Amino acid sequence: MTKTKRRGRLWAGLLAAAVLVLGLGVYWFQPWKLWQDSTVREALPTTSGRAAQPGPGSSAVPPGAPTGPQTLARGTLISHEHTTTGTVELIRLPDGSRTLRLEDLDTSNGPDLRVWLTDAPVKEGVAGWTVFDDGKHVSLGALKGNKGDQNYQIPADVNLADYRSVTIWCDRFDVSFGAASLTAV
Repeated sequence: MTKTKRRGRLWAGLLAAAVLVLGLGVYWFQPWKLWQDSTVREALPTTSGRAAQPGPGSSAVPPGAPTGPQTLARGTLISHEHTTTGTVELIRLPDGSRTLRLEDLDTSNGPDLRVWLTDAPVKEGVAGWTVFDDGKHVSLGALKGNKGDQNYQIPADVNLADYRSVTIWCDRFDVSFGAASLTAV
């Protein structure tokens, strides 16, 4: 085999490897999401749509209790890996079920974003980017959109006393986009 043919095969092999690595990188990072916004405008639900089953930290609505939604805790989102703003509320609905509500959310879009209740303290800056998966957390599901107002049903067996913060968590890169400390109302 001539030196020119070997060199041509080497370059073809390097080019194929580069295309493969680039393709995998694009798939993994999904950079186009940085320029795609998804806005969700959900109204506050009046019921969960299922029969309420009291769990730990929750109880059936007692007689004489408020008949509308009741805010149990709230917080303001701070930025971590990406600029994030908005508010978070934990709300008990009239049927006794609970929901987490994000209002005026504005964050970056990204791959595999989740809404988590956690027991971790909210820390500002880089120190707060990765603390939320160190302890107890429960995923309420995939982030519905990176902008707007959204509701996430809290399972009946979740004891809210065990959780003190909420994070918009990127499960792909194990990093918080933003988080809020919850303060009882």
